[in-house]
Amino acid sequence: MTDLPRSAVARTARLAALPLGFAGRATVGLGRRIGGAPAEAVVTEMQQRSAEQLFRVLGELKGGAMKFGQAMSIFEAALPEEVAAPYRATLTRLQDAAPPMSPAVVHQVLARQLGPRWRTQLVEFVDEPAAAASIGQVHRGRWQDGREVAIKVQYPGAGEALRSDLRQIGRAARLFAGWIPGIEIKPLVEELQERVAEELDYRLEADAQTRFHQAYAGDDSFVVPEVLAHTDAVLISEWLESPSSLARLIADGSQAERNHFGSLYARFLFSGPERAGLLHADPHPGNYRVLDDGRLGVVDYGAVARLPDGFPEAMGRVLGIAVRGDYDAVVDGLRAEGFIRPHIRVEPDALRDYLEPFVEPARSPTFHFGRAWMRTQFARLNDPRRPEYATALKLNLPPSYLLIHRVWLGGIGVLSQLEAEAAFADLLAEWLPGFSQTAA
Repeated sequence: MTDLPRSAVARTARLAALPLGFAGRATVGLGRRIGGAPAEAVVTEMQQRSAEQLFRVLGELKGGAMKFGQAMSIFEAALPEEVAAPYRATLTRLQDAAPPMSPAVVHQVLARQLGPRWRTQLVEFVDEPAAAASIGQVHRGRWQDGREVAIKVQYPGAGEALRSDLRQIGRAARLFAGWIPGIEIKPLVEELQERVAEELDYRLEADAQTRFHQAYAGDDSFVVPEVLAHTDAVLISEWLESPSSLARLIADGSQAERNHFGSLYARFLFSGPERAGLLHADPHPGNYRVLDDGRLGVVDYGAVARLPDGFPEAMGRVLGIAVRGDYDAVVDGLRAEGFIRPHIRVEPDALRDYLEPFVEPARSPTFHFGRAWMRTQFARLNDPRRPEYATALKLNLPPSYLLIHRVWLGGIGVLSQLEAEAAFADLLAEWLPGFSQTAA
């Protein structure tokens, strides 16, 4: 691969081929059933092939297509098991890897960004990428002071491709709507579109990573690599030696590993706003590296929410009131924060039925997250026959909570994929302002 496929026509054709491929397999599947093949075997084969095509195309296109796929993949735990099984392997692959661009293109980018004598700074450079993501890939090398480094190089044309893909996916949102029940595709794509400029500028990412590095320097539980140099399209930071990511623990980790690193994952997400004034806003498991000494390494700071005053105090206060069970006060608190508009009436008992399963992890000393639990919640909230569905339609998400909501929901999704048990209430009491004062 020499470059991102930048032609709008070519990229649109690749994306458009996905629903056509699904339709073609459905036709073949119908023929096989007429020919006597068992229905369940045909459906399973169609799901497997559809998943392979879907995530292969998203991964190869990179840009917005792969970013959209990664954003969707963290909700895999919400899929019914009979649907999730054939998709799980391809979802996990997408979280951790993508096809690389050629060494020649990488060298061209480095020469443009660092100057023609870039090898005097990078005295060693490994052409084979160590990792690849939605808008850039990472190479291993050695900096001029002898330190091993990770060199993040943005794909040429990434900005154009990212915007083009997200526009196309936004227009075709209905085609994707059935992949994961309960996830509204259009708002997700709109949010990704709004953050394009920030994620494409590695100078902003370098600033965010530096703030996290300073906040967690010397921590016994976390490692944030130090940034050594950067331009708008190249970011060089200390190399983080890690045998695997949380994505691999989802596939084959022991229960002890899932519990330990799942708890660290949740603690990092919750502690960031108070310690660094930032919330790491890309919760997919590939960004969280498992270290041999038991610490959790965290990479990729392109998506952050700036919360200089920490989490909103009202967020912890209202959640604490819900734990206490006073849903009249919960209604008042949500209305004051804009979650319930002035002209909308929500009955406290109806809100209790809607929220209680999500309050449960905050009430128990420890809570075991799992796919079965998350699937139950998504099914409950998205069944038009149930009263919770009507309650959900009455609630509003204020813009100031958009990224917080995404990280919260995505983090719960990852913990459910891990099947992790964590002292969730203790984390909230330590890092969520207002929670412990009202939960008692």
